[in-house]
Amino acid sequence: MNFTMKKILLLILILSASGLWAGDFKKVGTAGFAFLEIPVSARVNALGESSVSLADLNSSAVFTNPGILGLTTMQHSMSVSYAPYLADIKNYATSYSYRTDYGVIGLGAIVLDYGSMPRTVRSGGSRLYEQTGEFSANSVALGLTYAKQLTDKFSFGLTAKYVSEKIDSYTASNILMDGGVIYYTGLSSLKIGASIQNLGTNAKFINEKFKMPAMLKIGASADVYENEYSKLTLITEAIHPTDADEKLNIGGELQLMKMLTLRGGYKFFYDEEKYTFGVGIVPPGDYPMAFDFSYADYGRLGNILRFTLQMGIL
Repeated sequence: MNFTMKKILLLILILSASGLWAGDFKKVGTAGFAFLEIPVSARVNALGESSVSLADLNSSAVFTNPGILGLTTMQHSMSVSYAPYLADIKNYATSYSYRTDYGVIGLGAIVLDYGSMPRTVRSGGSRLYEQTGEFSANSVALGLTYAKQLTDKFSFGLTAKYVSEKIDSYTASNILMDGGVIYYTGLSSLKIGASIQNLGTNAKFINEKFKMPAMLKIGASADVYENEYSKLTLITEAIHPTDADEKLNIGGELQLMKMLTLRGGYKFFYDEEKYTFGVGIVPPGDYPMAFDFSYADYGRLGNILRFTLQMGIL
């Protein structure tokens, strides 16, 4: 094992350990644009969000680790995701990538639609309120990604994205940056991935400033068993967010006959989120296509179902 590899493995151990011995200081609610922390892909969600080192995410990599996008073998790749989120919120996401001789260009969009709510005003001097109409609220993120595979073992990517949240006539917006890498270690099928997301200056809502939900993710994945009929992949990921305590995610997926994939995951150090599972179906055909479904348990808050359609042209 060379010196560079030792340094990478040491960094993983340090970051993973930081989640186990974090202090008691609570950082929850100290950053805005929290919708950026919600997983949008059914596959990623089913794996307990442990996806920063998966090499075959194609266009949906723009949401987790832009460095992975440089490894796509498809000329065109696209994904569309939908989830009926908590409290009747609708979560939509779509991504697209195009491979060129100079690298891979990706686009990503996320929308949270909070729906309409009644607008009320106080009626006279009493404690009663009267409805004067409705107002709406939403959150939006639009990103542009560039990724490139520099060697057969290393790829990097960068994303610039515009984010906005609107409540009635009030809006907060900002420009944020993501960056990520993925590295084939050469130790069997072991891969290491890392990403930094949501870097940016403070934003302002009306007269109040707030910071961004920046986070560092680092993880590893490996195919622990494979034959001509099946493949078992295990994944782990440590997360260091600025607005919460450190977290650890683990996941695994079993691919059968290259047509059916069973997935599961578990999340450590979360208040409500615990286990996840899902299914992926790849129908036969001339063009790559996959249907993914996931279920995530949010404890007392209920559960989340997510659906993703992935398509591509080689």
